[in-house]
Amino acid sequence: MNWLKKIFEKQQVDHHRDAEQSNAYDLIGGDKVIRAIAHEFYQQMQQRPETQTLLALHRAPIAESEAKLYEFLTGWLGGPPLYQQKYGHPALRARHMPFSIDESMRDQWLICMRAAIDKCIKKPEHRQAIIQAISTLADHMRNQ
Repeated sequence: MNWLKKIFEKQQVDHHRDAEQSNAYDLIGGDKVIRAIAHEFYQQMQQRPETQTLLALHRAPIAESEAKLYEFLTGWLGGPPLYQQKYGHPALRARHMPFSIDESMRDQWLICMRAAIDKCIKKPEHRQAIIQAISTLADHMRNQ
């Protein structure tokens, strides 16, 4: 889990990241895996009956939301800061404030994310560390 802590401790945006530096992005498989997670996340949201309330909050086209999730996860996990380059600091809580996010919405989001992570990340220790970190992030997004 030390590799994940390093990501959160890093405050500067490194536009010229060292690919030799070990981080979550590299450890789980880089761009290909992050793209797969973002895609699977929205597939899960669209397919599961228990996440239709969450799906209703996402405006069409879903492809735009999927691209933003991919860009965010890429930087959040230690890859290139794609989201920041396009949109500035993620400020996730502020960006999600217009939406009512309670425990139920958080849980629906986590159902989809856990399923995507379980499907796309091979090593159990990597899945566990990322799910733990993303669960903390999801809980922080609650505003109700």
